[in-house]
Amino acid sequence: MASTPTREVAQRVFAREFNDASYTFQESDDERAPRYALLPTGERANRVFLVGTLTETEDVGEDSEYWQGRVVDPNGDTFFMYAGQYQPDAASMLRELEPPAYVAVVGKPRTYETEEGDVNVSIRPESISKVDEATRDRWVAETAERTLDRIRRFTESDPEDPATNEYVAMAYEHYGDDVERYKQGVLGALESLQDEQAEASA
Repeated sequence: MASTPTREVAQRVFAREFNDASYTFQESDDERAPRYALLPTGERANRVFLVGTLTETEDVGEDSEYWQGRVVDPNGDTFFMYAGQYQPDAASMLRELEPPAYVAVVGKPRTYETEEGDVNVSIRPESISKVDEATRDRWVAETAERTLDRIRRFTESDPEDPATNEYVAMAYEHYGDDVERYKQGVLGALESLQDEQAEASA
């Protein structure tokens, strides 16, 4: 009996790290094999889960609707997402939502190489839903915890020995060992949350 393929766990990641995840790979030669983005903290991501402030939507399509959405995390860093005819539910949400609004997004990382040779990272959303501030706050706390866990695993692994952790070794090879900026991003996000909560209770 064939096993049913399970959906990949959606990784929680802040925009600073996500936008640096320019290296993608597949783990088999099967053309239908999942494509992963390699996070600089040494984890693979076939899908990501984010919650932030939708600040802008725009139909950038020429012949048909193709919606761009910008979602900002507590650090002020931006996730870009694009939805067209093959993501009708997500495109419909981007058409109807009025920024600014808190949104939860599940989607797949996508990379695009510009003519200048830069690699832009974006999200192809599977689902977009409007959420409240408490949901955003929970996501920030959980994403901070997951990111710090990845950083801890990265720093405790031997990056030159794939046997200890193959994704850490890959991240070290493609991005180097500077994960301090992602730790600073975590601290900045948590401080931003505390400041907002202090203002709200003042």
